[in-house]
Amino acid sequence: MTEVAIATRELGRRYGRKWGLRGCSLSIPAGRVVGLVGPNGAGKSTLMNMMVGLLRPTEGELELLGERVGPNTVLDRVAYIDQEHSLYRTFKVREMLKAGRKLNTRWSQRIAEDRLRARGIPLDRKVGELSGGQRAQVALAVALATTPDLLILDEPVASLDPLARKEMMAALMSAKAETGCTIVLSSHVVSELERLCDHLVVLDHGRLRLSGDINELLNEHRLLVGPAATAAAVAAGQDVVHHDEGSLLVRGVRPIHDPQWRVEPVDLETLVMQYLSMAYRPVRETVS
Repeated sequence: MTEVAIATRELGRRYGRKWGLRGCSLSIPAGRVVGLVGPNGAGKSTLMNMMVGLLRPTEGELELLGERVGPNTVLDRVAYIDQEHSLYRTFKVREMLKAGRKLNTRWSQRIAEDRLRARGIPLDRKVGELSGGQRAQVALAVALATTPDLLILDEPVASLDPLARKEMMAALMSAKAETGCTIVLSSHVVSELERLCDHLVVLDHGRLRLSGDINELLNEHRLLVGPAATAAAVAAGQDVVHHDEGSLLVRGVRPIHDPQWRVEPVDLETLVMQYLSMAYRPVRETVS
């Protein structure tokens, strides 16, 4: 049986009268690279902050790596990198590694030093003197040196220039190949996630819209294209996710008897955007 890395049941977090996340139930197998997608304010950071213990749920349950997360849970198998790659800028890189060693019971100095050496980042430079891309690489090296089974990254390339973004994503692909850990990576830019991720979670307005293996989701969905005049008749026999004039996104396409309509595959960005465009409906999940 495949180990489940992340399981939530009706998980929610309220800020005053407003819900940042509500009714979130999902199950993600261990070893996957999860693209957590949605616009700003969708609930991505709220979900991630609950996963790393920075927020407590208002309702529901959360399990990470087979352990239910509560007020006294020690998350020593989980590493986290936020959008700002938060580091002590007055510290030298060597001092950041020393702090990591003292604060983490699963620390590997070799992992940190090898990664930084391979990227030409000197240990005697102050963090504040490094470029944005170099700071991101230091943050990743520190996170990986804690030898996590679950690595969570909240829009880690949002503040980087295009070259640094590319280098950071390449470093994540390398880290995944080396460690096999489960990675959760959030972004509101789908194209950044396509090459790296194999599992998709779509959030919008604090609600879970879609979850599942990316290849399975793409295989299950099709775009039907044809004349707007007959769209209603074609839609009547389909499981329609979203419709525009002259096109229908459907799940599990059924035979179409109107020769004016054609069936087209759907790419990841189209799939995500169509789900984000629809009115709220219960989550559509593919169970792996």
